[in-house]
Amino acid sequence: MAQNCLKCLKYTMCVVNLLCFMCGMAVFGFGVYMMTISKVSSLIPTLASLNVANLLFTIGIIITCVSFLGFLGALKENRCLLIAFFVLLFMLMLAELAGACLLLVNEEKINNFLETDLKTSLKTTETKNTSMTDWDIVQKTFMCCGVFNASDWKVQPASCCKQPCDGCYTKLKKWFDENLLTVGVGVIVLCIVEVLGMCFSMTLFCHISRSGLGYKL
Repeated sequence: MAQNCLKCLKYTMCVVNLLCFMCGMAVFGFGVYMMTISKVSSLIPTLASLNVANLLFTIGIIITCVSFLGFLGALKENRCLLIAFFVLLFMLMLAELAGACLLLVNEEKINNFLETDLKTSLKTTETKNTSMTDWDIVQKTFMCCGVFNASDWKVQPASCCKQPCDGCYTKLKKWFDENLLTVGVGVIVLCIVEVLGMCFSMTLFCHISRSGLGYKL
């Protein structure tokens, strides 16, 4: 009975990590695609690498690498891969919780920082002739224009909403406030999944250690 449960646990880890690997590859590929079709400019110049394409690229790599370790570690019953999977998941969970705490504690400072950087980014974007920018993506997605209103642009880009509408800073802040509960639930669910992944990997790790197959390849 115990052996059947461990086999079920092993193949569950394989299937879940394989699905995560495929999702990670899709996100990674989309990030690469966005990098190749356009020169995007960051909405936050102070953190210039934080544009949409780079974020998707980085997130895709992280998901792909972690899920690959979990899949291969479970499939091959390899202690080294399983413990690496456990450590990476633990570090990711700590980083997520630390980021959430910092956002809550420094909300006012972050709002002021974002407002200033968005204004700088808009002025920088106006001086560059690029096929697509993060501003175009945000303005099309949220149906907004400029930081606070359309007058922030000297020449309105085609991505601006046609009718009078709010600025992107206002829309983004409103969207975040309205979806704060959803974001919080999403973070909690993600942490639960990571904890389950760590529990599963550690259970397999202990079983493999007892069975003497610690470095089976």
